[in-house]
Amino acid sequence: MIDDIPGLRRILKTSKVIAVVGLSGDWFRPSYFAAKYMLEHGYTVIPVNPKYDAILGQKCYKSLREIPVKVDIVDCFRKTEDIMPIAEDAIAIGAKVLWQQLGVKNIEAARKVEAAGLEAVIDRCVKIEHGRLFGGLNWCGVNTKVISAKRPLWLSY
Repeated sequence: MIDDIPGLRRILKTSKVIAVVGLSGDWFRPSYFAAKYMLEHGYTVIPVNPKYDAILGQKCYKSLREIPVKVDIVDCFRKTEDIMPIAEDAIAIGAKVLWQQLGVKNIEAARKVEAAGLEAVIDRCVKIEHGRLFGGLNWCGVNTKVISAKRPLWLSY
């Protein structure tokens, strides 16, 4: 499993197509925010969620196996217990990496994809890692579009 800075940097530098399994169409969900960030940083993001036709202007697929192009990273925004079938689909489509998001830790699925020649990342966020490793930390948080000269209360003490 890849858990070191050089490995994460290499994966994010050499991968350009990310299939986001469980991507939500709700702007306030972490999956939406992460996918939007990656899109705006030059990655191709392919939503995988049977509930939507499109998310972030990208055609949405019901499953990984329906995607007609080569996928580099399968980014999983699903519960830990839902990862094994996604891992099997990632192997079937010839993806390079199975990436399990923060809080998702299916070690058995990670070992299965590694045995099939894929790399595995667990319990990490692609957006956070990209920002940390490639200088995108200024993109953290949500832009409220509110500019104020008012001194924050926490500085008033």
